Amino acid sequence: MTQSEVTSPQVTWEPSERELERQAVRRRQRLQQTAIATVVTAVVAVGLVLLVLSSPGWERVRDYFLSWSHARESFAAIAEGFWINIRIFLVAEPCVLILGALVAIARQTTSPWLAPLRLLATGYTDLFRGVPSILVVVICGIGIPALGLSGVTSSLFWLTTFALVLCYGAYVAEVFRAGILAIHPTQVASAEALALTHSQTMRFVVLPQAVRRVVPPLMNDLVSLQKDTALISAVGVFEALRAAQDYQGYNFNGTPLLVAAAYFLIVAVPLTRLTDWLMRRQIEKEQGR
Repeated sequence: MTQSEVTSPQVTWEPSERELERQAVRRRQRLQQTAIATVVTAVVAVGLVLLVLSSPGWERVRDYFLSWSHARESFAAIAEGFWINIRIFLVAEPCVLILGALVAIARQTTSPWLAPLRLLATGYTDLFRGVPSILVVVICGIGIPALGLSGVTSSLFWLTTFALVLCYGAYVAEVFRAGILAIHPTQVASAEALALTHSQTMRFVVLPQAVRRVVPPLMNDLVSLQKDTALISAVGVFEALRAAQDYQGYNFNGTPLLVAAAYFLIVAVPLTRLTDWLMRRQIEKEQGR
């Protein structure tokens, strides 16, 4: 009889009675916790609804913010304006990622010849993280066309997009830099032992690991970017918020503001859930699950 003809018995693991009891206890605890959470949430929600409905000014607020007729009339104009928000977000997002990565890499250079570049990158992040974004939007949207520079666009779409890229590029640069600094020094030492240059080490060793680490916080910044596209209304761009404010001013009703908020939520909520999923996935990978 050859060795291939010898079949080893298959051992199947079966949980012991003690393990089955533990699993049953854990199931009961999960069900109990779910039931408690559901009841508490329902009680709090009902209490908040009753508090709002019983407030003295509820009827006035309802007529001003919850008018179905005004919501229906303003829907098309706000949808057209929200398409501008989406286009700005789609253009700004890759630009922010590229600018943030370049600034982070510039701040991590070690060559003395690149000291001016490091100072410029540091000054950029300090400036645009400290100045309010709406101020940058106003300066770019009004100040740049006022200069009358030859060859520079006067389109508010591109100028406000440029302003948002400047602001969020600084935030994303710090996220990338935090990811680079989180890489253990032994990774760099190992790359140097293999005779890799500093640029090769950054490209092939540090950056791939850093990018994987910072995906969840990057997603949070992108969610904020999508929301802050409404700041371009400060210079008169008729995006969703500006369209809602225009309708409000002509009809003395604030329902379109909630319609605009609903448009932003339609995009922000899925992005937020995706961010949560990415964070859970990263935690599970780090814990070896």
